[in-house]
Amino acid sequence: MHLLVPYASDQSEACRHVLRDLSLPNLGRWLSRLGPAARDDGEATSRSPPHERALAAARGWHGSDGAYPFAAEAARGDGIDVGDEAWGLLTPAHWQLGHDGATLLDPALLELGDAESRALFESVAELFRSEGFTVAWGAATRWYVGHAMLADFPTASLDRVIGRNVDRWLGETRSPAGRLIRRLQSEAQLVWHSHPVNEAREARGRTPVNSFWLSGCGVAQAIDSAREPQVDASLRSPLLAADWAAWAEAWRALDAGPIARSSGSGGALTLCGERSAARFAPGPGGWLRGIGRHWRGVDPQPVLEGL
Repeated sequence: MHLLVPYASDQSEACRHVLRDLSLPNLGRWLSRLGPAARDDGEATSRSPPHERALAAARGWHGSDGAYPFAAEAARGDGIDVGDEAWGLLTPAHWQLGHDGATLLDPALLELGDAESRALFESVAELFRSEGFTVAWGAATRWYVGHAMLADFPTASLDRVIGRNVDRWLGETRSPAGRLIRRLQSEAQLVWHSHPVNEAREARGRTPVNSFWLSGCGVAQAIDSAREPQVDASLRSPLLAADWAAWAEAWRALDAGPIARSSGSGGALTLCGERSAARFAPGPGGWLRGIGRHWRGVDPQPVLEGL
């Protein structure tokens, strides 16, 4: 058993303030029985966040920053035959324009219905087909495009971009693939500007879909199922929304639930922050051995702040 926890921390002062007052007794007791097994240190500016790098490593995938085949794996999960083609995930989104550029809002907040999504997808599908892409609809916020040029095309994870200015994450705009994707984004924006779905959404006071984000490009790779971790993403939404009260409550629920249940499994734990991921596993190098220390546990705050 291997539990992987994304968004366990970030580098903001607000997060550090919450951590100082956050009691996580089950996490502390579990860490007291584990030893450091691996650490992946990076930067908050990497295209692939630590939890994606940790998941790719656990699956035995090869790749590089921003070029792990999460789209192909998600497409397989949506019942799409991905074959040997390289795939990318297209996420319909809203780019909110401001004085300093466009900010990508969390696509989950769109609450896009299947019928709306299919209509918007079909309205731009031919733009991609005309450029040699294979296109497939997977779910309301999961559209897929396939093309050989996506095999090693690095893109920023959607999780890096949500709530942030898109300009710094657009990446390889000078490459042929990058220029093509930027042009297709512009063309899709024109198609959707007065699309009936968006007009109906705006009439109801809903946010329109005015662009998309491409991510997770690559050719599908095998997964070592024996190494596949259990991912608990309950901290994701409140942290992306900077709702620190909700994030603290989600941490307490995670501590009382999955962590409490998993701590006696003899398995590993991976905690992921904004820059780094740290994996802990049972073994002779475990932290703070001893009966008294075991029952008291260790203070998780320094561990989480170090991510």
